[in-house]
Parts: sequence; structure tokens; C-alpha cells
Amino acid sequence: MKTQLISTITCPECGHKKEETMPTEACQFFYECENCKTALRPLEGDCLVFCSYRTAACPSIQEKNDCCK
Repeated sequence: MKTQLISTITCPECGHKKEETMPTEACQFFYECENCKTALRPLEGDCLVFCSYRTAACPSIQEKNDCCK
């Protein structure tokens, strides 16, 4: 199965949604909502913002690798 690299991030503060391309060579720990400027960080137990606020699992999880470890 091909790894899905496009995911929609939803801001938990204002509900703004934006489609983004997930990085494959690095982990993204922070993301700023373009609407309300809230700095998003992963929720406890998650390793990146794409694990916490996304529509598709991060590439590492999709490929069944340890996520950012």
C-alpha cells in the first residue's frame, strides 16, 4: 500500500482545517494555525502534530515503523 502524504490538520482552538503534506525525512513537533496563530504541539503520548490533529496517520505509522524514535 502506498504511503499517504497528504493530511488535513484541524486546529483544536478555532476549528480551522488545512491540507498539508507530511514530512517523510523529519518529525514535525510544532505547527502554527494560519487562522488563529495557535502553536500546536503533539498531545501527550503522540510524537508529532500529525499524530494528534490529522486525518491520516503519519508516514512512519503507516509504514509500521516506530514513530520518530
